[in-house]
Amino acid sequence: MLKKLSLIALTLILTTSCVSKKIYTDLEDKYAELKKEHRKLSDTNRDLETELNKAKNDLAKLQADYDQVIVQRNKLQTDYDATKANLANLNASYDALEKNSSASIAENAKKNRELLAQLEAKEQALAAENARLEKLKQELEARSQRVAELENVIASKDAAMTNLKNAISKALTNFEGNGLTVEQRNGKVYVSMENKLLFESGSWAVGSKGKQAVKQLGEVLAENPEIAILIEGHTDNVPYKGNEQLSGNWDLSAKRATAIVNILRENEAINPENLTAAGRGEFAPVASNDTAEGKAQNRRIEVILTPKLDEISKLLNEL
Repeated sequence: MLKKLSLIALTLILTTSCVSKKIYTDLEDKYAELKKEHRKLSDTNRDLETELNKAKNDLAKLQADYDQVIVQRNKLQTDYDATKANLANLNASYDALEKNSSASIAENAKKNRELLAQLEAKEQALAAENARLEKLKQELEARSQRVAELENVIASKDAAMTNLKNAISKALTNFEGNGLTVEQRNGKVYVSMENKLLFESGSWAVGSKGKQAVKQLGEVLAENPEIAILIEGHTDNVPYKGNEQLSGNWDLSAKRATAIVNILRENEAINPENLTAAGRGEFAPVASNDTAEGKAQNRRIEVILTPKLDEISKLLNEL
């Protein structure tokens, strides 16, 4: 769909030399969808963390139930052993009293039968508790294994994002400190490039130095096909006063984001389905627009790299 929108936009630009209101509206709609998807990913990530905590709590409760059953089983075992000892004593008494009166023998026989019945009942209860204990043990082991797998997957994705951040920093080391920063936050990697590295004022044409930085970034991204790539364009709060091709800062930021996408698409190893372009205008500043330095920081392109969470969702569904 993004490719189709880009082709339509290019056709309209070539034929009319200006951007129609429909293209602007389409870009706004696309951005709204992207913002919704981005919020959905954030909610999904938060839900996954909540589900993981819930799984750990369930595991702790299951462990407590397991420990309680162990205590109950041990108590039944103690009762069983005591009853068995009483039976042995009664058998001994029965042998001693067998030489005495028939009444004593009958009484002992009755107690013996009662004790045998008690012993049988306790044996059945002990067997049932042992079966329940074994079932809980198996469930506990299975749940522990799934939680461990989930923790390993999360740790693996965090490590992969750390490796990606390090690889990007290494590839762009000549640009860091010159309008480019690379950070890792909340399980994502953020590559921020100030406009002074990429564009002339009011333009969305990427300069030679900026192209070099974007292409070097693309070489790293091409080696990470499981990463979703969101390119966001940002401006300061100064109203756009360029030609009639653009309607304002939001339009300019969207065109700049699309320009970065087009450079990345030149690398055939990058899956276009992983790429998304969005314009955010002046509405997501990182610094105050009251100073020239703050405005320069706000005029930027942000490349937001997010790992795919399908494997984590599958494991959570199995808990």
